[in-house]
Amino acid sequence: MKTYHITGRQLALLALITGLFAAGAVVLYDRIGADLRGRLAGARSDEQARTASAAQVSGITDPSVATDERNNQEVYRASSPSVVNITSTTLVRDWFRYYPQEGTGSGSILDAEGHILTNFHVIQGAQKLDVALANEHHYEAKIVGIDPDNDLAVIKITAPRESLRPIPFGDSKDVFVGQKVLAIGNPFGLDRTLTTGIVSGLSRPLRSEFTGRLIEGGVIQTDASINPGNSGGPLLDSRGRMIGINTMIYSPSGGSVGIGFAVPVETARRLLPDLLAYGRVRRPKLGIVPYELDARLADALELPVKQGLMIVQTVQGGAADLAGLRGGTQPAQVGQDVIYLGGDVITGIDGQPVRTRDDLDRALSDKKIGDRVEVEAYRNQRRMTFTVQLSEPPEATRRRS
Repeated sequence: MKTYHITGRQLALLALITGLFAAGAVVLYDRIGADLRGRLAGARSDEQARTASAAQVSGITDPSVATDERNNQEVYRASSPSVVNITSTTLVRDWFRYYPQEGTGSGSILDAEGHILTNFHVIQGAQKLDVALANEHHYEAKIVGIDPDNDLAVIKITAPRESLRPIPFGDSKDVFVGQKVLAIGNPFGLDRTLTTGIVSGLSRPLRSEFTGRLIEGGVIQTDASINPGNSGGPLLDSRGRMIGINTMIYSPSGGSVGIGFAVPVETARRLLPDLLAYGRVRRPKLGIVPYELDARLADALELPVKQGLMIVQTVQGGAADLAGLRGGTQPAQVGQDVIYLGGDVITGIDGQPVRTRDDLDRALSDKKIGDRVEVEAYRNQRRMTFTVQLSEPPEATRRRS
């Protein structure tokens, strides 16, 4: 091992250099470190501000310490600028001619780019859409995306960014029966009307009047007055956050009788990326034509199960077809339907029992295109399991391109 000898002169020179380096480091820290600390603190403050903003809408006092009247006033003042009045013009035909017919609805501003969330039935078949903002300025809108399954749609206007106030989203998963809610909309064309009530039911199984599918997540039931023209407007919590999109009423008379329904905001939140990017919701499918099996048909076919989805046909090139599932080959009259018998009978997906089309929809509701699922099925008397990679139906892909 080598040994190094340091002279006294070298030691003094080393001490001087070390002292100069330490002094320089202190000056550098004083000049740059403070600025860096300030930036980091600012970043944390900005993040905290964003979090606080999400939790508390500006201008609304904590509802636990405000009177009900004050809360109503503050929520309306803070949220009504985010609600728009939508007038749709459609062409209808009588015995002799086509003529324009107007309908009204509501919507909520999503962003400063002019995207607006509303109901599909508000804009269905519209030849022209007129949107009125809270400042009474009118803009023509175009349709960006539609989802008839959940009665949702996104439209877009071109308006100054400063006149567009996006509505804050709440969390519909935390909603409870008895919770106060407020609805803002344009019933019967009356501009930006406020009604209040409570959540009177949750997870109500409501079907789309357009496709017959159950609205995802079940709908929120409320006794806040909702009338024609409220459709597409926000259902708000007492902090001014949107927890639902008002969509339908139960009414033998056509007017509000205290039972209204709203699509949960979580459903909209989940579907919005697809609506904005593709103009529709990309849903993974098995690619089958199913028929709900009952005990009588199962006995006639001598099947080992009494309930399930019998595959009448597989879509060529679809997920089930590629995984090896089979459709029927023997035509038969069942009631008023002609179906093909002999196909596989699906009884479960990923351990969830599947007996009806609704069960199938629920089993796939949280899946994405490309996900793999385990499908349990019977082929004749034999129980089998198929690994199926979910995909879009081939016809949907063709439509997109």
